[in-house]
Amino acid sequence: MSDPLRIGIAGLGTVGVGVVRIIRQKAAQLEARTGRKIVISAVSARSQKDRDVPLDDYAWEDDPVKLATRDDVDVFVELMGGADGPAKDATEAALKAGKDVVTANKAMLAEHGQELALLAEGEGRVLRFEAAVAGGIPVIKALTEGLAGNDITRVMGVMNGSCNYILTRMENANLTYEEAFAEADGLGYLEADPELDVGGIDAAHKLALLAAISFGTQVKFDGVQLEGIGRVTIEDIHQAADMGYKIKLLGIAQMTGRGLVQSMTPCLVPATSPLGQLEGGTNMVVLEGDHVGQIVLRGAGAGEGPTASAVLSDIIDIARGLRLPTFGQPADTLKTTPSANSGTPAPYYLRMTLHDKPGALAKVATCLGDAGVSIHRMRQYDHLDDKAPVLIVTHTTSRDALDAALAKLPKTGVLASDPVALRIEEV
Repeated sequence: MSDPLRIGIAGLGTVGVGVVRIIRQKAAQLEARTGRKIVISAVSARSQKDRDVPLDDYAWEDDPVKLATRDDVDVFVELMGGADGPAKDATEAALKAGKDVVTANKAMLAEHGQELALLAEGEGRVLRFEAAVAGGIPVIKALTEGLAGNDITRVMGVMNGSCNYILTRMENANLTYEEAFAEADGLGYLEADPELDVGGIDAAHKLALLAAISFGTQVKFDGVQLEGIGRVTIEDIHQAADMGYKIKLLGIAQMTGRGLVQSMTPCLVPATSPLGQLEGGTNMVVLEGDHVGQIVLRGAGAGEGPTASAVLSDIIDIARGLRLPTFGQPADTLKTTPSANSGTPAPYYLRMTLHDKPGALAKVATCLGDAGVSIHRMRQYDHLDDKAPVLIVTHTTSRDALDAALAKLPKTGVLASDPVALRIEEV
């Protein structure tokens, strides 16, 4: 047997405690599967409060940087969170001290992934992050290993369970966005800063990491087109259902002739599709490769067990001696590529409220037509206080053409509210 693999864990929240539990409960199984004992040497957290898991066997460090550089730590497990501050400081210190690093920190990698990858590979260490994307779904491993022989053509998915829970509850319980948000918050499903969830930021971090691996590019979080779910109304939910669609916060990444498209926005998907049938807090990632076709990965996107399982998968790989570049290929070979504002043309759902006066619809149709946007379907709903709710579904069009039309609409004087435009993805 090889020497034990000694672990230092910084951050003893839900995921950190889950990692401790798995290592304690499954020590014999882990040793059988890796050929090495996996042991915890030391831990660190903001306080030494009771966490309902035995910690007395491990050294305690108040400072995560000191933990990261201990002589009895081979692998530093960073579970503190935050793009900067102690998490980044300790990760850098660990790599410079010759430690491998496992992290669940999507924000840190989305903001600093390239520099950390260069540091890790320059020091001959590995930086693994399966737990940073989609919880227990092994999507990083699928891309870097199982699909490594493919050119990935598109990545998309529902990557924030809190948003999916809110949208599902709006539909199934006929709740307003505000009511479903309050329910999710009361159940503890939202981050301390809820905008990370409902604003799409958490999911956009994940998408940026998947795009880097998929297309061999440097992580570019600021290139993600971002729109949260706050403008989705119960009327949108009902109207989408009438047409056979569900609304999801959908991440899409693909390489085009103009550059890398990364968007995290509400979209309509067919109700009968795998994404359309996804309910509650579950995540789903769809990968499309030139040889393998479409692969659908579905599972728990958060929580103690699923995320701790992903952390352990990285620790197990290190114990087995598997050493891969951070993003699937050497960091110094990752390309810089321009960001593109839109992907392939698609139909769009448009919802607007018009002043109820003669010629209003005609002016809207003219704006769309002048921009080259053709109307496929249009519905006008019952008037409310001299205002007319209108729903339009366009034929396939480019986002640039649609944006040109939307920019002209306010000048017509017929809008009673800002229009909402959602892409329709036929998946």
